Amino acid sequence: MRITGTDLNFEREPMAAPWGFKGGYLSEIWHSHATLKTDSGGEAVGDGCQSVLWCDPRVFTSTSEAGGNTWMLAVTQRALQLAVGKEADNPPALLQAILPEAWEYAQQVTGIDVTLTFVLNALASIDFASWILKARQMSAASFEDIIPESVRPAVSHRHKRLLSVPAVGYAMKIPDVIKLADAGYKVLKIKIGSDPEHDGDRDKMVDWDCRRLSDLHDALKAYDVKYYLDANSRYDKSERMLRTLAHVQRIGALDRVVLLEEPFEEKSQESVRELPVLVAADESAITPEDTARRIEQGYGAIAVKPTAKTLSNTFDIIHTAHERGVGCFIADLTVHPTLLEWHRALSARLAPLPGMTDGLLETNGWQNYRNWPDMNARYPAGSAPWAQPRDGAFVLDEEFYSESGKALFGQ
Repeated sequence: MRITGTDLNFEREPMAAPWGFKGGYLSEIWHSHATLKTDSGGEAVGDGCQSVLWCDPRVFTSTSEAGGNTWMLAVTQRALQLAVGKEADNPPALLQAILPEAWEYAQQVTGIDVTLTFVLNALASIDFASWILKARQMSAASFEDIIPESVRPAVSHRHKRLLSVPAVGYAMKIPDVIKLADAGYKVLKIKIGSDPEHDGDRDKMVDWDCRRLSDLHDALKAYDVKYYLDANSRYDKSERMLRTLAHVQRIGALDRVVLLEEPFEEKSQESVRELPVLVAADESAITPEDTARRIEQGYGAIAVKPTAKTLSNTFDIIHTAHERGVGCFIADLTVHPTLLEWHRALSARLAPLPGMTDGLLETNGWQNYRNWPDMNARYPAGSAPWAQPRDGAFVLDEEFYSESGKALFGQ
């Protein structure tokens, strides 16, 4: 199949309240819809979820929120132009064919040496569209059918339950956190690394984190709830991270911490072996090479994000981690229901992390989008039994494994 035409559209979805992480706040998220048309008459639309703050805070802070989103959307448009004339039946090859020039264009349009993640996030909708074309070409009946042969040993599990992990942002009030525990959620993703006075002072950040964690633990002591701490690269060195973790130990909460995600900056060379918890890489594991390096530094888990790093690249990351005996799990990007299905399909097949029996899937869109019920109603499988958590978990039966792929591929 050769790509002969493209199209692009997008929607702006408002947050129910400012969504705080990585030292900043989002008021809306832009959803892109990239169309690929082929010489055989095929046509597929891939969805994207833009997160400029997560991908490159320098871009986010250098302009308005809408300005950063406009730049990312412009990169998607340029990448679609580059895709015309390329072969579409090999999604990884298509991605590699358009990535270098799209990255160069992103630097030109922003005036910033943008991260690779920024560009991959812009190209994720195109990558999904090419996977849908491939799935239809091979008459795929299940998500398993499109998994590359080399990756299948790493994506061969079949969970019956996926723990749905909601996010606890900087501004979430304690009564709302308690509601999550009352609803049966067993793991909460807690954002740390706030910039309380917006002056970049990391000592103030540590103090704020410690107070916040004390308040949360005091409220949750009576519940059987585990903590997944997400620093989003906000810590600059082990000494500060150890201070925060020492405080967590003092308040009796260290044994509840199942994960610490991305404590240090993307280019940090610090080992995490001295940190007394399982440490996961996210933003710093963008390529297979990054992933291997992080594992050498002591990272014991890898957070993958098909919607930010593309599905093609995610398969390669999972393969690299599996070869080195390290597990993967999916972290959210505040995705909408269609993208959540891609995440659920992949999460269902990833082996559980050390110390866990169920799978793990962060999803916070339902918490943060003002119009989530309407968005879910528009998704073809939005009312499917596997699409709604029960007692804090997605229950996955044979219907899920046989039907969810059809919802993704439009067959």
